[in-house]
Amino acid sequence: YNIFAHQHATPEKFYIEACDDGANDVLVIDRVSAEMTLAGIKDIPPSGVTRPICGIMGTTRLVAGMYLIVITRKRKVGDLFGHTVWKAVEFDVISYKKTILHLTDIQMQDNKTFLSMLSNVLNTDGFYFCTDYDLTHTQQRLSNTSPDFQEMSLLERADQRFMWNGNLLREITAQPELHKFAFPVIHGFIVMKPCCINGKVFEWILISRRSCFRAGVRYYVRGIDSEGHAANFVETEQIVQYNNAQASFVQTRGSMPFFWSQRPNLKYKPKPQISTDTNHMDGFRRHFESQVLIYGKQVILNLVNQKGSELPLEQAFAKMVNVTLASLLRYIAFDFHKECSKMRWHRLQILVDAVSDLQDEFGYFMVSSDRKVTSEQSGTFRSNCMDCLDRTNVIQSLLARRSLQSQLQRMGVLHVGQKIEEQADFEKIYKNAWADNANACAKQYAGTGALKTDFTRTGNRTHWGLVMDGWNSMIRYYKNNFSDGFRQDSIDLFLGNYTVDETDGLMPLHVQKDWKFLLLSVIMVVAFSMCIICVLMAGDTWTETLAYVLFWGIASALTAAVILVNGREFVDAPKLVQKEKMD
Repeated sequence: YNIFAHQHATPEKFYIEACDDGANDVLVIDRVSAEMTLAGIKDIPPSGVTRPICGIMGTTRLVAGMYLIVITRKRKVGDLFGHTVWKAVEFDVISYKKTILHLTDIQMQDNKTFLSMLSNVLNTDGFYFCTDYDLTHTQQRLSNTSPDFQEMSLLERADQRFMWNGNLLREITAQPELHKFAFPVIHGFIVMKPCCINGKVFEWILISRRSCFRAGVRYYVRGIDSEGHAANFVETEQIVQYNNAQASFVQTRGSMPFFWSQRPNLKYKPKPQISTDTNHMDGFRRHFESQVLIYGKQVILNLVNQKGSELPLEQAFAKMVNVTLASLLRYIAFDFHKECSKMRWHRLQILVDAVSDLQDEFGYFMVSSDRKVTSEQSGTFRSNCMDCLDRTNVIQSLLARRSLQSQLQRMGVLHVGQKIEEQADFEKIYKNAWADNANACAKQYAGTGALKTDFTRTGNRTHWGLVMDGWNSMIRYYKNNFSDGFRQDSIDLFLGNYTVDETDGLMPLHVQKDWKFLLLSVIMVVAFSMCIICVLMAGDTWTETLAYVLFWGIASALTAAVILVNGREFVDAPKLVQKEKMD
């Protein structure tokens, strides 16, 4: 029950045997020609090495040839309408070729780098799957489907935006008879909790689906691409199940949908740049036309600062909304940091109250216990801040609670006049789950846990929370400047934005740093060290000591200044995908 399939390996072939009752079909992968075919169980040779696997992630080509990626360990998250939802916990990347001796030393090194890139993505927490249910769609989308859709395999019907192994499964997707051997894997966050209020037990579920279009890391992927796909786009659905009835409330988050960038340059907060040589309206219109088509009317909640470097972005966004799709978009700017400064977190209620009429108008999706659709959600809140992480998550959790209040009353779980906030046990589950959602989304985009989760968890901003935010901000700074280029390359390789060409002589991995810049770093370290040594080992007179300290101090300050001015040359930038895609 815990095993999805068995994988048998011989020197010539891989055999994947599904563990369904009465399933006789076997997927055969030729390790030489890479051809995939269907065979019967009796075709599996007894000599092979057999091991259980939890599923196939897909296949990919690296320098050494083809690789098979399998899920080797999974953990049960819970049951969604009788279907088990799993979290993929461990993976294995297996080479078709039995040896890599045919490669040169440089090719071996490149292959090793590409393998570590795949591991980097696979080790990012948050891959989920279900072998017999479609996790990529919301409840409302699933209820509005045709019988033909129901007949399709999970691979055919999946929402391509959220199928993170879509690129890895291209070979299998092209052969319909092989579809039963694979399933869509989503990336994001899922929590399922049995809860109890007034002695009534219901299931509370939160699903965040990260888009694989314009996916990437915080500072290298901002704004939109020419297709209108927004960076860090996440669809979050809150579901309640009680007595065969169910309700669902959907919200989205995504980068401000025009062309802007904020590339790392060693400064704590690089200045965002709005592109001056692009027609923003084409991409902007494409983005919102697809959002309206999928989700209905849009209320945009822009939570960025209305001063400093974030102000021009807020003004640009407001201006674009006014000239397109005006009847379907509603724009609300709320300066989160200004409104909630000095720990005045209660002021968030101002925004919740301001949009309450719109939230009531949009409603939510609901199915009664006799399986009749009693209401649908006609519009969505699209929230953003700069990263669409910390501020965004706080606001989303407040709007979702307001929706839940109404749903639980209609289902008869809450009595008239009762408030969710007063249900201490449920509140604890609710707040912690939303904080965990914030952490998952933040780790996937910014590389560390979220900020402000102490408020999400407790309803209060604490001094310890501020200390933890400082620590996370420091780690974010380091990662954004010195390891995010590699993370961006890893995501581009995994999603197929970059494909490895074995015939390519020089891989883009070998872009060398300018030696001048490396020399500057050495000079700065030496000068700073000498400055410290002069302070610790004082000379004969204080004037002599001061002279030495000033000399080395000025030398280290000057080199630091030169390094900062040329900050972009020192950061770890992506190497695989062309620069224009990122800017």
